[in-house]
Amino acid sequence: MRIPRGAVRVLPPLLAVLVWLGVGGALGPYAGRLNEVATNDQASFLPRSAESTRVLAEQEKFRQGDSYPAIVVWTAERGTVGEEQRTAATRALASLAGTPGVVGAPTPAFASRDGKALSGVVRLEPARGEELRAELDRVRAAAEQVPGTTAHIAGPAAVQADLSEAFAGIDGVLLAVAVVAVLLILLLVYRSLALPFVIIIGAVFALALACAVVYTLADRGLVRVDGTVQGILFILVIGAATDYALLLSARFREELAAGRDRYAAGLLAARRSAGAIVASAATVGLGLLALLLSDLTNNRALGPVGAIGIVCAVLAALTFLPAALMLLGRAAYWPSRPRPAGQGHGVWRRIASLVDRAPRRVWATTAVALIALAAFSPGLSAKGVPLEETFVGGSPSVEAQRALSEHFPGGSGNPTVVIAAADRLDQVVAVAEDTQGVASAAPLTAGPDGAPLVVDGRVRIDVTLEAPADSDAAKEVIPELRDRLHAVPGADALVGGYTAEQYDTRVVNAADRWVVMPVVLGIILLILIALLRALPIPLLLMATVAVNYLATLGVSALVFENLLGFGATDPSVPLYGFVFLVALGVDYNIFLMSRVREETVAHGARQGVLRGLTTTGGVITSAGVVLAATFAALLVIPLAFLAQLAFIVAFGVLLDTLVVRSLLVPALVADIGPKAWWPSSPARPAPPSDSV
Repeated sequence: MRIPRGAVRVLPPLLAVLVWLGVGGALGPYAGRLNEVATNDQASFLPRSAESTRVLAEQEKFRQGDSYPAIVVWTAERGTVGEEQRTAATRALASLAGTPGVVGAPTPAFASRDGKALSGVVRLEPARGEELRAELDRVRAAAEQVPGTTAHIAGPAAVQADLSEAFAGIDGVLLAVAVVAVLLILLLVYRSLALPFVIIIGAVFALALACAVVYTLADRGLVRVDGTVQGILFILVIGAATDYALLLSARFREELAAGRDRYAAGLLAARRSAGAIVASAATVGLGLLALLLSDLTNNRALGPVGAIGIVCAVLAALTFLPAALMLLGRAAYWPSRPRPAGQGHGVWRRIASLVDRAPRRVWATTAVALIALAAFSPGLSAKGVPLEETFVGGSPSVEAQRALSEHFPGGSGNPTVVIAAADRLDQVVAVAEDTQGVASAAPLTAGPDGAPLVVDGRVRIDVTLEAPADSDAAKEVIPELRDRLHAVPGADALVGGYTAEQYDTRVVNAADRWVVMPVVLGIILLILIALLRALPIPLLLMATVAVNYLATLGVSALVFENLLGFGATDPSVPLYGFVFLVALGVDYNIFLMSRVREETVAHGARQGVLRGLTTTGGVITSAGVVLAATFAALLVIPLAFLAQLAFIVAFGVLLDTLVVRSLLVPALVADIGPKAWWPSSPARPAPPSDSV
């Protein structure tokens, strides 16, 4: 029996779609299971070589590294607290000993110097999510039994609970917001009923595959995942898969408009888009892998996880989407009709005409404006976000910390930890207490006699700082304290704890930028040279995305300080912003310049720029808007770090799409002319190479 030719042609795309349907159905649940292998314990993401990391390891010997301190603060509703209330508070804390989740015996309650507050510490077992919240609820219930006071819970345990709550909806709300935002944009821009859903389905399939791979690796301890990495993975895959799909679907529409049947159009669209898509993915994927050079564990965690997401996005864009478009044909664009190549929207024809008339004026004006914005970039402080700004809109732990800092030394309950030789205990304590910015220092004791706890000839000394543990003032004490304690003969002192961890993280992030950024630039430059077979244009593109990054930081500095009220940014934000903006900014320039080169081969250098800009303007702008919207979805997680990153990437992508790629780059290439393609000569006539 002879099989009809049409049936033979439909079989491969049908099988491809069925395979991806199986991937989505079988692996989809892993998007909701990543939190099973994720940790939001910030101690797991410290710099490898930092002194505070060594202290954390030594703390385990003192059985202090496996619990979270919860600091209970009672503030008097009127006047001062009395002895009766202090006794009741001590009794409330003592009642928690032996209850589920409590480690050891809580401390007695002690009064503040102003007599208006009480404080005590309960150490809790490490837990996540609802389990940790249940432990804190039991502590709160006991604390609220003290009459005439208002109870608060501060400290690492309370902060950890608020972090867990902030990330609780990451696999539901964040994904839903991102998908709905992308879908609405696609429906509005393309005015097509089927195509937006096909693109979104492909992106969701890519995310399902990425989450399954990451889950498997994380479960085996090969990669690390926390809430931040998980959220960025979701956004990155949805945004990248959609961008690649838009580029390919635009080529498919052009091939249909040129008269080819849907199968030939699908093959040609995939073939002609593959180079730009793979090169674009390589810039992002390899840029993310460059984070493996970082000394900060959290940065290294994002590298491979993000690269896995990019690979899955490319697979879906180059396999599922062409197959689905072949099956749908022109119906994918209904009720719109495909237009021939070169008949771009009138806006892009006018922009191309402007670039053609006065290229030098266009690029000079644009460059001056970007450089002016970049001049504000030094104002973006990356010293770290204080606790009171960590949670957008506030949180119970922030309110509790305010109450604690108002009545007690800022570092109370969250001390700087010193590990030193036991036979130098008195000297170390004396030097620590004599250090400016230190309120008190005392060794960890064992037993009712109050003797210092000695383990392997070492002691732990808790140093309470005068300033709040997360403040810049507290961090400035750390280097001086280290210098002075390191100078104590035979003490072999190490300084760690929360404040030291924050200080080390800031220092390492600053050092990482000088390591990672040049590597990212070098990787992207090599990819551009290989793709475009030229030297001047890749160098120009690198310069433009660098200026775009600095201009974005300049705008962010103004917005964060004057509109959003952020005093500083997280130390990781400038590095993450660089990796995403440079890699993604080059993406759109790759899409543009690969098409310009193609048009230059057929129509010459001048027409190549104009036709390339006209034909890609709409689709690249749509891709930029989609990517900006997906990163903006990070705002649903109420953390300052993600809000800052969301603004930087979203604004930077829009600035790159609407200004750099639309005006600056084409004007520069048009002004330079054929020399921009040196040493190749794409403007020479070439025979057609694609036919089906």
